[in-house]
Parts: sequence; C-alpha cells; structure tokens
Amino acid sequence: MQFDLVAQDSGSSARAGTLHTAHGAVPTPIFMPVGTLGTVKGVHPTELKNDIKAHIVLGNTYHLYLRPGTPILEKAGGLHGFTTWDGPMLTDSGGFQVHSLQDIRKITEEGVKFQSHIDGSRHLFTPEAVMDIQRTIGADIVMAFDECTDYPCAKPYAREAMERTHRWLDRCFTQWNATEPKYGYEQALFPIVQGSTYPDLRQESAEYIASKGAFGNAIGGLSVGEPAEEMYAMADQVCRILPTDKPRYLMGVGTPANILENIALGVDMFDCVMPTRNARNGQIFTSEGILNLRNAKWADDFSPLDPYGDATVDQRYSKAYLRHLFHADEQLGRQIASIHNLRFYLWLVEQARAHILAGDFASWKNQMVPKLQNRL
Repeated sequence: MQFDLVAQDSGSSARAGTLHTAHGAVPTPIFMPVGTLGTVKGVHPTELKNDIKAHIVLGNTYHLYLRPGTPILEKAGGLHGFTTWDGPMLTDSGGFQVHSLQDIRKITEEGVKFQSHIDGSRHLFTPEAVMDIQRTIGADIVMAFDECTDYPCAKPYAREAMERTHRWLDRCFTQWNATEPKYGYEQALFPIVQGSTYPDLRQESAEYIASKGAFGNAIGGLSVGEPAEEMYAMADQVCRILPTDKPRYLMGVGTPANILENIALGVDMFDCVMPTRNARNGQIFTSEGILNLRNAKWADDFSPLDPYGDATVDQRYSKAYLRHLFHADEQLGRQIASIHNLRFYLWLVEQARAHILAGDFASWKNQMVPKLQNRL
C-alpha cells in the first residue's frame, strides 16, 4: 500500500494524490459512497462502478458485525467476496454508531458495552475485538476504535474522551501488529484525531496521532452539529500537524461546499450519507445549487436534473419525470436520485483534482462554493 502526492495547489493547501491498494488505485481528493450494510442504498454494484464511477466504498463494522455477522463474512472470503465489489474498501470502526446509542450503551476503559438496536442482545466492543472484526471484514483501510463526543461538549469530557481514544489506539495497534490479514492482501490501520472543537485538544490529539507513523490518518468528531466555521478551523489546525506525505481522511463530511472548503485545507478523503439520504427525500445536488424535486415548480420542467456546464450525470431523466416518480412513491425515483447525487459528488472531487493539477483550484473553489449553496 502506497500514497503518492502528485500535486499541490498554489493558492491553497489542496493536494492531489494517488492511494494505491491491493484492490486498485484511488485518485485523491476522493469521495467514498457509504455502503453501511454491504450495500449503497438503492444502487446496484454495476451502477456504483460504471455510472457513479466510485473508486472506493465504505462499510461499517458495527452494522456488519450484527448483520450478517463475522462468521458469514469469513466464509464468504470477506466483504469483497460477499458483495462482489472488487474495488478498494474502507471500514469505520463502529465508534460513532455505538456513541449514538446513548440509551443502550456504556463506555468504560475496557470498551463499550451496548445492546443491539435489532434485537436487544448485549455485546462488548473493545479495541482488540474491533481490530479482529475488521480483519475478518477485510477492508483495505480500517479505522481505530475511538470515542466520538457530542457537540457541544464540555471541555473536561472532551479531554477524557480524547485521552481514552489515545489509550484505545495503543491497544488497537498492539492487536493489529499481533495479527495478520486473512485474505492475502495488505490492510492499513488509520488512527483518528479527536478533541471536539477545542484547539488545544485538537493540537494535542493530532500530535499524538502523527507520532504513530500510521499509513494514513483520520479526523473524527466533526460534522456532529458544530457550525461550519468551527469545523473548518479544526480541520485546518489538524491538517497543519498531520504528515503531508500521508492521506488525510475527514470522517462524515459533508455537503458539496463542505467538501471543497476542506479540500482547500488539505483533506484528501471524505464520506457522508448525505447524497443518498437526501436523494431518498427528493433533494438533488447540482453544479448550480440544490433543488427539491417535491416542489410544484418542477412539475413541467423537462430539462435534465443538472443541465448546467459539464454533463455530470445521466442526462436522460427530467426534473418533471423524477418529480412524478416521487409523488407516485415509485422506488425508481429514489434510485435515480441516489445515482445522480453520488455521481455529482464524484464529479465534484474529479473537478477539484483537475483544478489542483492545473494550479487554479483556489479560484475555482471560490466561484463554485456560492453556487453549490444556492436553493433553486
């Protein structure tokens, strides 16, 4: 596994690179569609590859551990074999998911005890167990087990959670180094920077994570309700500390504008459920802004979903047709919208990369961000 830094924008900290994995190369900056349960909702694997042009997808340890379970995944040869997706894959450790189960989980130094949201059964995630589960899932890139805090979060608890995340990280590395990949290819472990929105904690955490010399590093605990300005300030601070020759992954972010602003700060990798979740509710992202397909104004608009500038997606389907599908509660509407939004996100990072390579990313970004935030 290797990361090559290809270009640096002259007017910002944006970078273009190539992440090489056993399942293929990933051009960065990149957006990773979220396939929590081994599927990107409403999207066929061939569409994911051929229409959306995804390079890497994300799965989730918590959900896959509960269903279908690691014994099934191991028999299938890992998540790649189980799903037929043959490209690169990343798994989140489940830290955010168990954090969100506030009424049915308990955090201790040992790990997190929780009840399944499916059947109420009781489980324990420790750093060691999460490493073993991710070995069995078989993703190319796996995340350390961390504790994500709410926003706002009192500083004493933010420090407590950050320090526990660091101690858990040491246990993750110990277990990781004591085990081998199960399916004959290399896997990489990414640590996660925490510290809420406190600059001194973020600095301390980023320095600790950078000291581990991991193949890549992640920034967690953002996009949890804080203002965008605070997210950018924390990402900027952390990117200035994390090694420049390693990929940087900002977890769970975000809107198209969020992605461009964080690319400008030096982030390389993103994931978010927003393009598919919002698509299922009729919200479409375009190069000129955001449109709500349920609005009456689109009822007789026969133009493509995004007719502006570059052809980002399939141009066959009109706003009027997709609005009809949503009002008729046809599943096809949610499917087309999901494919469109994911393709748009991939197009956006492709354009970002092209402008980084051309050396004019900063000026292009400043033109794009206001348009991306328009309500059409």
